[in-house]
Amino acid sequence: AIRLKILPSIHCLFDKMVRVKVEGLTPHKPVELRSKLVDDKGVTFKASALYKADETGQVDVCSTPSLGGSYTGVESMGLFWNLAPDAPHSKLLKKDVLSPIRVDLEALNGETGELLASESNERGYMTEGMKRIPLQEGRIRGVLFIPPGNGPFPGIVDLYTFGGGLTEPRASLLASKGFVVLALAYYRYQDLPKNPKNLDLEYFEEAVTYLRKRPEVKGPGIGIISISHSGGLALSMASFLSGISATVCINACNANTGLPLHYKDIVVPPLPPVMKNVKTTDSGLLDIRDALPDPTMKEHRASLIPIERATCHFLFAASEDDRNWNSTLFASRAAETLTNHGKKSFEVVTYPKAGHFLEVPYMPHCPSGFHAAVGSVVVFGGQPKAHSEAQLDLWERVQEFFKSHLDNKST
Repeated sequence: AIRLKILPSIHCLFDKMVRVKVEGLTPHKPVELRSKLVDDKGVTFKASALYKADETGQVDVCSTPSLGGSYTGVESMGLFWNLAPDAPHSKLLKKDVLSPIRVDLEALNGETGELLASESNERGYMTEGMKRIPLQEGRIRGVLFIPPGNGPFPGIVDLYTFGGGLTEPRASLLASKGFVVLALAYYRYQDLPKNPKNLDLEYFEEAVTYLRKRPEVKGPGIGIISISHSGGLALSMASFLSGISATVCINACNANTGLPLHYKDIVVPPLPPVMKNVKTTDSGLLDIRDALPDPTMKEHRASLIPIERATCHFLFAASEDDRNWNSTLFASRAAETLTNHGKKSFEVVTYPKAGHFLEVPYMPHCPSGFHAAVGSVVVFGGQPKAHSEAQLDLWERVQEFFKSHLDNKST
C-alpha cells in the first residue's frame, strides 16, 4: 500500500519542521507532491513538486531532490514555505490562533495524475496548558499569552504592523518558547480609533506598566518585538519609557513615520515622503522603497527617534531586498547613532534577497500586497527560498536575544 507519512507527527506547532515521506511507490517512477491550505480569509495557497521514487519505492523530501514544480532541489519544507496564493497580493491570514492551520498533502502518479495517497498536517499556535487572555484593561486592547508552568517568565510586548487590528500568530508562538507575550493593538481594533490623527506614546506606556506588574512576568525589564511601521513605535518606547531591556526591530525605520507621535509635551512629526521617488514596476505595481528620505539629513532630523536616550539592547534585522522602504539604510543609521553616542549594546543582521515581511518560520513569502498607508498594492520584495531561510535564522536569533537580555541580571 502507498502511504504518505508526516513525521514525527501530523500535529505540530506552526514554526516546526516536519518530514514528508511517501512509501510503497513503483521504483524509479515519477510522483507529484502537492500541498494546499485555506486561510482565515478563504484564500487558497498551493505548492507542488515533482519527485522520482528511489529503488525502494520511496520519496523522502528531506533527502530526495525535487525535479520541478514550485521549487527544485532538496528542500525539506519546500511544500510549506513555497505555498503561493490563488488570489494575487494575498498575505496568509490567521485570525484564530486557538485552532491550527491545516495543510493538506497529496501524492499523485506523475504520469497519470491519479491520486495515490494523502494526509494532513495540523500546524498549531498554542502549546498545551498555554493561556490566551483577551485584554481590556484601562485603555489597553490586545491579547495576553501566558506559557504553561510556574514562571515567572520574561515579558514581551508584540507590536505588529501598520493596517490596524491585531495579529496573534507570532505572539502565541513566542509564548510557546517560555515568554509572557502581550500582542498589543493600537488602532482599528474593538473600540480603538479607526483613523487616528496621531499616536499617543502614553498608551504604550500603560501597556508596558501593565505587563511589568503581571505576577507571571519576571522583571525588572521587558522586551519589545516589532516589524515595519511598529518598529518606530518600539524605538520610541525604548527611548522615552523606562523598564525596557531588549528591543527587536524587523525592517523598521529609525524615524517616526505615518502619523505624528505624541508623548507628554513632545511631538515627533512623521518623516515626509518624497513622492517623485515612487516607481512603478513592469507589472504595474508601486515600488515605494525610496519614498522615505534619509532621516539623518538636516531637514528631516525632527522626525528622528532619539534612540541615544535608550538604555536597552537592540536587535536590528534588515532585508536587503525590502521594497517597502530602505530597511538596511535605516538599520545602519540607527547603529551609527548609537555608536556615535558611545553605545555598543546593539546588533545588526542583514538578509540578502529577503523581502519586507520577515515572519515566523515556514510562513509563505508575501512578495506584494495592499499597503494601508499608500492605499494601493505595492511590492514587498524578496525571493521565496532566501526569504524562508531568513525567517528561520531570525526566529532563532530573536529567542536567543530575548533569553540573554531579559533575565534577572539585566538592567
